[in-house]
Amino acid sequence: VLSTADIPYLAERVGDDIVTASGLTLLGADDKAGVAAIMTAADLLMKDDSIKHGPIRVLFTCDEEIGRGTSKLDLKKINAHVAYTLDGSDEAIVECETFSADQAIVTITGKNIHPGYARGKMVNALRAAAVFIAELPQDHRSPETTSDRDGFLHPYVIEGGVPEVKIKILLRSFVTAELDDLAAILNAAATKTEAVVPGCKVAVDRRTQYRNMAEYLKAEPRAQALAEQAIRNVGLTPVVGSIRGGTDGSALSQMGLPTPNLSVGMHNYHSPLEFACLEQMEKAVRTLIELAKLWGAERL
Repeated sequence: VLSTADIPYLAERVGDDIVTASGLTLLGADDKAGVAAIMTAADLLMKDDSIKHGPIRVLFTCDEEIGRGTSKLDLKKINAHVAYTLDGSDEAIVECETFSADQAIVTITGKNIHPGYARGKMVNALRAAAVFIAELPQDHRSPETTSDRDGFLHPYVIEGGVPEVKIKILLRSFVTAELDDLAAILNAAATKTEAVVPGCKVAVDRRTQYRNMAEYLKAEPRAQALAEQAIRNVGLTPVVGSIRGGTDGSALSQMGLPTPNLSVGMHNYHSPLEFACLEQMEKAVRTLIELAKLWGAERL
């Protein structure tokens, strides 16, 4: 059950059609709303010969939420000049900036033995993990304490036992160079943990995930400019935004295919209170049609 007490924004959508689930599970509007808008636009373009446009390719990826949505893509087969993801909230928003993102997998190695005879012998990796996490920023540079342009460190999975613990940590910043600063915090925490818990070993394995798409969209300014114009053409005022996260467009842009993200009317994604606004989804479809027209008139 959705209410304005939980979601004040609903008051702005009075009279609109809202699609939601039971409140006990995700709706999956992220990104079924995008799939629905893309398929509806494709259907309209195929049926209406009066809409002039150039070659258009539709691409659906899987595993976007775990950062693998583009891992098997071949840009030569896609053969596109620009692309757009339909993976945004609300309406009229063109998102041309994302976090730059790395993941760190921290492995803490201890030494197990029967607890009844452990004095001077056991090295408990769980206790070492507690020390490590306590060394991370608590009142800043954490998801719970950041907003707007702030980056963060986010330990989001911990698993293991006395002999070994693994901690998965997200590193996020709009400024790619700041990922090195965040990684330095992890390395310092590792050194401190080894000092506090003698005998434990802490290894930090940092892995690249994606980079801020803004660094790559400069190669084709029309990707953003025409998206803004398409939004104006459907009677809305475009809003240029940044994503405190990433999309497949982050990786595609880095691979050489400029890919801004567009609104598709989904809200509260990743939450049991997730919902989609049908009228906003319809505007997303109209925006795609306008984009097709605008790019059809361009010379590459």
